[in-house]
Amino acid sequence: MEKLKDITFYTMDKAIRTYRNFAQKKLKENGYKITIDQWLIIKAILENPGISQQELGEKVFKDNASVTRIIELLVKSDYLEREVNQNDRRKSNLKVTTEGKSIIDKVQTLVLENRKTALTGISFEDLEIMNRTLKTIIENCH
Repeated sequence: MEKLKDITFYTMDKAIRTYRNFAQKKLKENGYKITIDQWLIIKAILENPGISQQELGEKVFKDNASVTRIIELLVKSDYLEREVNQNDRRKSNLKVTTEGKSIIDKVQTLVLENRKTALTGISFEDLEIMNRTLKTIIENCH
């Protein structure tokens, strides 16, 4: 029987979780009051104006309940505004506030530093191979 450490998908998941923990720790150490998930939600809204909450969940790999909780926290933190959709009152329109844009801008340098640290010692060619391989896995399972 194969060991966990020899399973590719276990190693991929461990790498992702290790990076997320590292990145979250760096955010906290630098005094930012935002989580990785909150950052992802704000970035996704900025890149996809008018995105629905369901589409948002799909984009950031979160279930609807998690997205709802994150949005609530972002609204309380004044990073997001929520307005009732005039065409469908069951839905709401999400808008990133000036404060939300500001936190994304402030955190950007740290995000780039975190990525650089995580990718230290990995060649450009290896990164290209990894990205192609991961995209193939995604396509194979889609």
